[in-house]
Amino acid sequence: MLSFVLKGEEILTNDAMIIVAFVFYIGLMMGIGVYYYRQTKNMSDYFLGNRRLGAWVTSLSAEASDMSGWMLMGVPGFAYLAGLNAGWIAVGIALGTWANWQFVAARLRRYTELAGNALTLPEFLQNRFKDTSNLLRIVPAIFILIFFILYTSSGFVSAGRLFETVFGLDFSLAILLGAGSVVFYTLIGGFLAVSRTDFIQGVMMFFAILLVPVCAAMSLGGFGDTISAIQNFKAAMFDPFLKPDGSTITALEIVSLMAWGIGYFGQPHILVRFMAVKSTAEIPQATRIAMTWVILSLAAAVAVGMVGTVYLTTPLEGTDSEKVFLVMTNNLFPPIIAGIVLSAVLAAIMSTASSQLLVAASAFAQDFYKTLLRKDANQTELVWISRASVLIIASIAVYLGFNPNSFILDMVAYAWAGFGAAFGPAILMSLFWKRTTRIGVIAGIIVGGVTILAWKNFAPFELYEIVPGFIFSLVAIFVVSKLDKEPDKEILDTFDVVDRSRI
Repeated sequence: MLSFVLKGEEILTNDAMIIVAFVFYIGLMMGIGVYYYRQTKNMSDYFLGNRRLGAWVTSLSAEASDMSGWMLMGVPGFAYLAGLNAGWIAVGIALGTWANWQFVAARLRRYTELAGNALTLPEFLQNRFKDTSNLLRIVPAIFILIFFILYTSSGFVSAGRLFETVFGLDFSLAILLGAGSVVFYTLIGGFLAVSRTDFIQGVMMFFAILLVPVCAAMSLGGFGDTISAIQNFKAAMFDPFLKPDGSTITALEIVSLMAWGIGYFGQPHILVRFMAVKSTAEIPQATRIAMTWVILSLAAAVAVGMVGTVYLTTPLEGTDSEKVFLVMTNNLFPPIIAGIVLSAVLAAIMSTASSQLLVAASAFAQDFYKTLLRKDANQTELVWISRASVLIIASIAVYLGFNPNSFILDMVAYAWAGFGAAFGPAILMSLFWKRTTRIGVIAGIIVGGVTILAWKNFAPFELYEIVPGFIFSLVAIFVVSKLDKEPDKEILDTFDVVDRSRI
């Protein structure tokens, strides 16, 4: 009886130490939110931090808001089941990240400032094409709200899994706790708070994802012994062309996994970081920092899943496979260290969900409320409308996330495809083809977004929906723009100024 009591007290103490680490981390993030609340005076501050981010904050906040809980949970879960077959996603993501920084970042930064100091992507498109119909504000905003609600919901599911695994909480209560933390500092601090916290979270995620597979391998006797153990357990884990069921991956499946990369050109929560950097001179350094972070982190995420197959004695099945990082962390480290490492998971979730909430709120406040309802709304009113919309959007996302059987990676894949196909071609053509027209962009956004929604439910064959969505959107923009009359001289002249600008 005494040993039972002592064991119970030990468990309670362990949980308490992890809770202390969590509370300290969440308190720090909220403190940053309160600090930047005092510096948020207008919409430019709230949504873009008044365009004054440096290379380090820009790069790490972009990658932290990009990767979210799916890097620490979704990718390791996939690798736990599929081994190096999961590496195709990592390769596609790394290539897409590089292309986005290399070709889009600087030009988008210049163009959004010259296009009326646009604060959101819909506002940029409207100003870029001198649209007076407001369609280039409203149509993109509709798809931003649809897909970001789903994307944010995936983050709340990640939070639910985290608190459920670590503390044994009810899944619904766990989602509410995670969502509440994110909403607080997004609501209070806006972009400046989100960017600074993302920087901290990016650092935490980087070291956590590297630490776990290395420590697990050391506990198994070193890297050589770990590799041998994985080969003995299932040699197919090291074959990137074999799927979990033992069948050979097809060319279409490889294309589907690699196609995650083309989604980067249309992700509003990542593109907004390019808009916020203080000058294009910061972009080369930011690119190097971002690519180092992405390559090492994704490689480690795949390693976590593969090492987990031999480190964990109790197999994880179904959606539980996405808990491999959490379970390994609990087993590997003493409670206080585990609490710090697991805070990195919360960091990943909070960084992306906060960025998504902020972009969705900006779409509602700037592109619906101000455009359709209150054209004369002042800056203070718009900031408060944005904060109210954060609460509403978060509430819907929480409701959708209450299903504990949802795969995080599946939810992210759907939303990722939606943004990639609806906005990727529109952004690329707007930045690089001066013959692009307003009607062409509207057609491309609608075709891309609708294709994702339709392909997901009525696909004639198995192919990641971002591929047909992206292609059809590009074709729609090109064909409709060619059929439309050529843009007026003012639009063409602005395009040429962007070429020469060094903002």
